[in-house]
This record gives sequence, C-alpha cells and structure tokens, in this order.
Amino acid sequence: MVKYELVSDYRNNESLKESFNDLAMKTFKLDFRGWYNKGYWNDTYIPYSFVDKGKIISNASINKMSVIINDKVYKGIQIGTVMTDENYRNQGLAKRLMLHIMKEHENTCDFMYLFANDTVLDFYPKFGFTRLNESEFSLDLAKSSIQIKMDVKIKQLSIDNDLELLEKFAKNRHVNSMILDVEHNESLLMFYFTIVFHEAIFYVEDLETIVLMEEEGDTLYIFDIISLNAHNAEAVLASIVKETTKKVVFYFTPGFTIQGMTATIMPNDDDALFVLAKKGLLKGNFMFPLTSHC
Repeated sequence: MVKYELVSDYRNNESLKESFNDLAMKTFKLDFRGWYNKGYWNDTYIPYSFVDKGKIISNASINKMSVIINDKVYKGIQIGTVMTDENYRNQGLAKRLMLHIMKEHENTCDFMYLFANDTVLDFYPKFGFTRLNESEFSLDLAKSSIQIKMDVKIKQLSIDNDLELLEKFAKNRHVNSMILDVEHNESLLMFYFTIVFHEAIFYVEDLETIVLMEEEGDTLYIFDIISLNAHNAEAVLASIVKETTKKVVFYFTPGFTIQGMTATIMPNDDDALFVLAKKGLLKGNFMFPLTSHC
C-alpha cells in the first residue's frame, strides 16, 4: 500500500487550497474560488486530503453542522466533497479517508451523514451508514386558498450588487422548521449564494424575505426561504407565484402547513441520504434543506 501524506484544515495554505480546487473542478466541475476568496471558508468546513508531490490527490471533507430535529439540537458531521484524482483511483484512498474521519469524530458528534450519487450507493453502507429516503414536499395551488398578490416588488439580487444584504441574511437568518433544519449555517449559505444559485436569488421587499427559486413550466421550485424573522409562508407564496403556476415544490422541510400540501417519500439515487447514528433520529417525512448540503 502506497503511503501518502495526510493533510487537513489547510484553508490558509494557498498552494494546497488551489490544488484542492483544481481537483474539485476536474471531478465535479465545481469552482470554490468565488466562495473562499471572499472569506466564507471558515473553521466549520475541514478537508482531509492525501497529498503526493504537493498535489491533492484524494479528499473527503467534513462540515460541522448544528441540526435541529423535532425541537432538539444535535451536533452533526456532514461528509462531502469526496473525490480522488483519476490517476490515483483503485488504491483505497477514499476508504482510508472515511475511516480516518470516522475515528477522529466518533466522539465529537451525535451523528454523521452524507449525500451520495448513484455511482457510490454501495460504498457507504460498508462503513455502517444506512440509507434513508427523504420526502418531496409540494403544494397544489388549485387546492390552496392562496390569493396571488399583484404589483409585488420583487428584486433579483446578485453577489456583485447586494453582497452586504446577502451576508446579513446568511448570518442572521431565522430557523424555518423545528422538524428538521440547520442553524448557524452562514458559510454554506454563502456558498449557495455565490456558486450554486447566484442567478436564482430574489428579494420580496415588502416582506424582507429572500427566496431562492426557479420556475420551469407550471412548477415553481423553491430551494430556500430566508428571512431575519419568522415569515408568513402564505404571504411569501402569494407574492411569488404567478397565474400560470400550478405546483410549488420545496427543497426543505416546511415548518408550516397549507391546504393542498403533500409529502411523498421520493427515493433519489442522484442525491441519496446516508446516516450513521446510534439511534434513529429521522422518521416520517423530512428533507434536509438543500442549502445545507456540502
């Protein structure tokens, strides 16, 4: 077995950080620079990587999460950015990194979890992780009492023009759901603002609420609703849906109930949830907020 240097927590090492980003670009077509160059990489996100000749060749990262499940707060370790350079695969490097992370953090958290695509669904059960199916929460507008508001002021936001506002909301956001949500998630939320949903950020000025959303046909997909105080879900929806909107799909566990809402367990091989816990914490219908995935 070839031995490589194991490094971690190198967010202040420019050379290793650049190599990490190069591997992420090759593996996921994901460029982290717009996120970490603005200082959003904090001590909650820790990469564990093997290095060969100064180059990151394999990685598995953790994100320290504060997870609310049924009114209780748990310490979660989310594993993500698992990747290996194509020239170094089939050496068991990802396995070694997983075992290292599990040993190092087994007594620092209440549970571990991750999201996997269809190429590695058989990999994580080998470490004791159990797959759980999340639910899709949706709203049939025809069955609801929501009245569409006209002449609502909705502004599309951008990192270039609205950075101060986005940082304020990311840092001080109100927890949406006591069923399942995360708190103190500023770093990851800024990642989604800067990298993933930079063209899908909208601000409902009258309600002082940010909505990450995209519309496709007659369906509105809401990835997150972000406000500084508890929001009125029906007022938010009335402000953003159109006359052509028939269905709303939520990418989180709603903390509200509206007539016409349904929850359906939806197995998803492209983003499958795996959990390692001593006891069953997640039951029934739930979905981790998409903006909390690392």
